[in-house]
Amino acid sequence: QVQLLESGGGLVQAGGSLRLSCAPSGRTFSGRAVGWFRQAPGKEREFVAASSWIGRSTYYADSAKGRFTISRDNAKNTVVLQMNSLKPEDTAVYYCAAGRIIVSSLQPDYWGQGTQVTVSS
Repeated sequence: QVQLLESGGGLVQAGGSLRLSCAPSGRTFSGRAVGWFRQAPGKEREFVAASSWIGRSTYYADSAKGRFTISRDNAKNTVVLQMNSLKPEDTAVYYCAAGRIIVSSLQPDYWGQGTQVTVSS
């Protein structure tokens, strides 16, 4: 069992930036791909970005391309989602996940508890 701990959410004005971090509690990512999903109120959870285990391949939802960057440091056992040029529609609970890359997305085996991101207009 892998427990994922997110940090870095908060309130930011439109156009601002936030940096989300994720680390497994007590273990490593164990060779899994890692990524981020988000869920806005009244909407389904959606894929945002993912990184392969080695980190040489990254995948983004269209809504994240050009604004968000996912990176991982396996030596430090962390994955980071840098979010720039934030928009009010980015407001959601963001979940870290670990699993496998399937069809340019992430099929999670494990989820974090989520961190709230709120973008004010």
